[in-house]
Amino acid sequence: MSLASIELRDLKLQTQIGTYGPGAIIPEQHLLDLTLWIDAKLVLISKDMMQNVFDYGPLIIEINRLAEDCHYETQERLMTRITEACAKYSEIKAMDIGLRKLPVYAGSGSLGVRLSVDSLTLNNLRSSSPSE
Repeated sequence: MSLASIELRDLKLQTQIGTYGPGAIIPEQHLLDLTLWIDAKLVLISKDMMQNVFDYGPLIIEINRLAEDCHYETQERLMTRITEACAKYSEIKAMDIGLRKLPVYAGSGSLGVRLSVDSLTLNNLRSSSPSE
């Protein structure tokens, strides 16, 4: 199977992550990068119709909902929830996700976590999720 990717970069999430004491540098932004690997037949299309491609719109809405859903202690928990949301789409064969916060120190730098998820891991998430 040939694969294609959908790439989302620098999506600014409205979220609260972490607990910060007095004098701590509180991040101003949390940015999401997401690469979704899908079957190339969803990109190499003969007719210009939405039904022939992967509709990522609902997934982006869900990602934003998850980001705003609650206060997160860690970036990793939000990333896990986003990965679980992606697993609900059988069209997604693998994915790379990165979440970073900025600034980190003295008004500069970013710090993030990146995760690559293969098809086996996505299928395990699919089989462990309750059916809707």
